[in-house]
Amino acid sequence: MKVRTLTSAVYVLVIAALCAGKWLIPGGYGSLLFDALFCVVAAIGAFELIRAFGFVSNLQRAVTITFCALAAPMYALFVYLVDGAGWQGTAIALGVGALAVCVMFVADHSRSNIKSTLACLFALAYVGLLTAALSAVNHLSEGENSMLAMIFLFMCVPFTDAGAYLIGMAFGRFIPFKLAPVVSPHKTVIGAVGGVIGGIAGAVASYYLFIALGGTPSLTLAMTEVVAMVIVGLAASVAAQFGDLFESAVKRECGIKDMGRLLPGHGGILDRFDGTLFAGIVVLLAFTFMV
Repeated sequence: MKVRTLTSAVYVLVIAALCAGKWLIPGGYGSLLFDALFCVVAAIGAFELIRAFGFVSNLQRAVTITFCALAAPMYALFVYLVDGAGWQGTAIALGVGALAVCVMFVADHSRSNIKSTLACLFALAYVGLLTAALSAVNHLSEGENSMLAMIFLFMCVPFTDAGAYLIGMAFGRFIPFKLAPVVSPHKTVIGAVGGVIGGIAGAVASYYLFIALGGTPSLTLAMTEVVAMVIVGLAASVAAQFGDLFESAVKRECGIKDMGRLLPGHGGILDRFDGTLFAGIVVLLAFTFMV
């Protein structure tokens, strides 16, 4: 428990430092710090996922990890080169990666098969595309509240995890209904409810923290800003918990408990970012189309 707490504290400090850099470094260049993080998350996450599959050739493995890692940086690069064209950069990275994996299925057929090829394509979509979505949140325009969106994302998900754990531990034995017994036997419905409560609390807290730090939200909705944060927080919390269950299903298929041991007490990179990857999609859509 002490090791897990220490790892969590380091994680919080890293995210806080990256948020400070994004806020304080002028010209939008502070956002590149988060892009670097997403690049590392994608590279290590793809490595963990391919290793868990266990049947991918070395060439397909190298290509998949490389192009997963390029998805977020290519998004950022195209944002700076061609305004608003970030997804074109991601499409190039993932498209070339997918093509290369398929070429190796033919050219290196003695060591690659249809199963390994599909596994690599899955990794490109799961890790590469979803980390690019995090980069898209990072590069929202000022009018789309990019800084608030990032604070929101990295507060809502941990608050969701904390709410699910605390409420689940406190009331799980009294309300023992399982959420997804085949995929994750220890998760309960009441724990999921606690996660939603925690996610909403984190969303509202992120809004007031942003205000306290001197930020000025530019939400233009037919509702109060706090109500908007509650709605998006609820959706992001549900997405984060689905992301956790999704990875649990992948690990169950692979016959492993954790994706890795890089983060003591948490497991691997994907064990830490599984919920964030899926919540990022909700935050991106909400802050793009609701403001």
